[in-house]
Amino acid sequence: MPHHDDHVERVLKLALFIAGKEGGDRRVIEIAAKFHDICRDEENHALKGAEKAREILKEKGYEGSFIEEVCHCIESHSFSGNILPRTLEAKILSDADKLDAIGAIGVARAFMFSGENGRDIESTLRHLEEKLFKLKDLLYTETAREIADERHKFMQAFYRRIKRELELKDISESDEIG
Repeated sequence: MPHHDDHVERVLKLALFIAGKEGGDRRVIEIAAKFHDICRDEENHALKGAEKAREILKEKGYEGSFIEEVCHCIESHSFSGNILPRTLEAKILSDADKLDAIGAIGVARAFMFSGENGRDIESTLRHLEEKLFKLKDLLYTETAREIADERHKFMQAFYRRIKRELELKDISESDEIG
């Protein structure tokens, strides 16, 4: 399963878990989660994804109001999209997507992306500083904030540890190198 499919599956599971605690229309959340990154490799992927989802859902015979609810979730899920979620369903998708970007999975994703794109460790750590550490404060639901707390703490501990290792502060005089 490609990395992208893994992400979509995790976001779907997180979104449905949050919906189980917070409420919301599970059908809207499920379909929005499945389509949220359909145009991931395009500029402004959230808006493009909503357009594509709208076309597909119309072809499949979904009703207009349902389609618009799903598309609003997709349009507003992105960290950088500057569209605020207005509905509980959109807030849940936004939270689930952000949760998948933090914690151990978030760190792994950041380093996978960096490896695929030739970024070094320092650049990846800047990504944690500039984006990933901010995500927990951008969550909408209480359930997501509870999940984020532990994931955020893990990222902080990982960050401190890797910084120590990069500065060779974890090596005592008695440690052998090589």
